[in-house]
Amino acid sequence: MMNRMIQGLAFVAMMQGAGANAQTAPGLPQFEPLAGDSMTGPETLMDAASPQGFRNWIDGFRARALAQGISPRVFDRAFQGVTLNGSVIEKDRNQGEFVKPIWEYLDKAVSDERIANGHRALRENSKLLRRIEATYGVEAEVVVAVWGLESSYGTRRGDIPVIEALATLAYDTRRGRFFEGQLLAALKILQAGDVHPQAMVGSWAGAMGHTQFIPTSYLAYAVDFTGDGKRDIWSDNPADALASTAAYLARSGWRQGQPWGVEVALPRDFDMSLTGERQRKSAAEWQALGIRAVDGRQIVNHGPASILLPAGVRGAAFMIFPNFHAIEKYNAADAYVIAIGHLADRLKGAGPIRANWPRGDRALALAERIELQERLTAAGFNTGGADGKIGPKSIAAVKLFQRSIGMIPDGYASLVLLKRLR
Repeated sequence: MMNRMIQGLAFVAMMQGAGANAQTAPGLPQFEPLAGDSMTGPETLMDAASPQGFRNWIDGFRARALAQGISPRVFDRAFQGVTLNGSVIEKDRNQGEFVKPIWEYLDKAVSDERIANGHRALRENSKLLRRIEATYGVEAEVVVAVWGLESSYGTRRGDIPVIEALATLAYDTRRGRFFEGQLLAALKILQAGDVHPQAMVGSWAGAMGHTQFIPTSYLAYAVDFTGDGKRDIWSDNPADALASTAAYLARSGWRQGQPWGVEVALPRDFDMSLTGERQRKSAAEWQALGIRAVDGRQIVNHGPASILLPAGVRGAAFMIFPNFHAIEKYNAADAYVIAIGHLADRLKGAGPIRANWPRGDRALALAERIELQERLTAAGFNTGGADGKIGPKSIAAVKLFQRSIGMIPDGYASLVLLKRLR
């Protein structure tokens, strides 16, 4: 999961749909910060390359971990041979500089190849997936869609030692508190005996297994579906990992047999200020306002629904239901949620998204997104901060500014909008 939050394309796309001025990513269970001077560490990449400084940090962390119940034997075994991994710091510092537009993300996330491989995964694991669906009430296609996006159906699970990656990121102060919490959780996993330290590998950000669980999510949601006494998400056998994903979604509120959303067409006179996740109505109420499914079918009421325009009025529109928010707890990025839902739909036999995308647009760079937020706030449209992540507060500010200058208030943070602010 965290592999897509921090490492993969969905993190980049997330800048348009989530962010620090939104809510903390709801799919990541919050972890009690460790007591003590856990934030002590290097201030620069050069300092971070100090082996002695890293060893000193490990010594300090060892005392904190033991105070949290980790045994000396487990700790020392886990840290045997661990060194500061400069490539991990480099990847953390350099990721997320540019937004990948949602249409480019979806082109890769729901490619013909991924759909074909998804059909193969469904066939080859049909008996297992039927058992998982019967146990947790999450459709096989949804579980397989997560598997496909997170690790290309188990073929790209990561090979970096998790303890080394998390220790490096915890020592590097940029997000030290978060990663120290993940590191402690990883030690608890080892102490429980679910995996040997040498086999605990994953992404550079510490995401693990077929569906890329971060350690705290593993502790909260992973299950032993094979009954062998271990919650083994690292094995070539995907059973525990896929069941854990279904358990995660089920506990996040997944409603079996209901859609995540449907593509819709908006009437020309539709009030765009009604779009966004904060505006919720029944399907009947939206249809009374002129909204129709693009395939012409009647939209069934599946609970409170919102209208989402991930690329503004010139892109596709979706009516999203509670299952959208269940996926959102796995990963808060709108692009990721749409990709999971759409890939699952394609695996069920549905067709592609019908609407066009504004493919002529380029993404705003990080500095431009920060500038956009700063200029909006200075103009009296408070974004709740300038972190470069376009979340609900920024989208609301964009809508208010658009309305004030006679633009369609669709909340889309575009280069055209930035130029108007300038």
